[in-house]
Amino acid sequence: MRSLYLSSYNFGRSPHALAELVEPGARAAVLTNALDIYGPRIPAQVAFHVAGLAELGIEADELDLRDFFGEEERLREVLSRYGLVWAVGGNAFVLRRAMRASGLDLVAKERVEDGTLVWAGFSAGAVVVTPTLAGIEIVDDPTEIPDGYEGIEVVWDGLGLVDFSIAPHYRSEHPESRLIEEVVVWFEAERMPHRTVRDGEAIVVTGGTERIVGSVS
Repeated sequence: MRSLYLSSYNFGRSPHALAELVEPGARAAVLTNALDIYGPRIPAQVAFHVAGLAELGIEADELDLRDFFGEEERLREVLSRYGLVWAVGGNAFVLRRAMRASGLDLVAKERVEDGTLVWAGFSAGAVVVTPTLAGIEIVDDPTEIPDGYEGIEVVWDGLGLVDFSIAPHYRSEHPESRLIEEVVVWFEAERMPHRTVRDGEAIVVTGGTERIVGSVS
């Protein structure tokens, strides 16, 4: 059964809803490649997410997609050890490029659709599973290229694991919230199906059902 946990910011107010999607004993792969645009990884950034998953009873490791550029089959073998992906926020176009270059987009979509992998993430990590990243360029620059990403074209299509676009940080106390208002206006003008999520909230998809958890009053 297809399972996704799509948060606005970090784990949200209801992280137990994420834990409920994961099979007992399954490990998580933490993807921080959306942050590659900001320079060398700070170990504390990874440690924060590993610790957050540990609090939910889920052991986790970082999976750096840059180590798998051009090596889809090796990525497939490594990813087979994990039952959950946790994709952190940052620049959605950078994360999408890394997914294309490593083959994660194909491998993850196959496994989410056959029910052997849960996709979870926030902000950019949620946006990449939608049908398209169109509109997100209002808040994330698609032309920014981190070191090691030279020659990897901008990818505008998402994984299509949901049939709507996502506007994270909606009306929240987040630096990007003002621009997200513009994203929502663009979605509406283009008549694109979309969901807005405030910081603290997450969209939980199980099979054909969808619900919001952690609603902010």
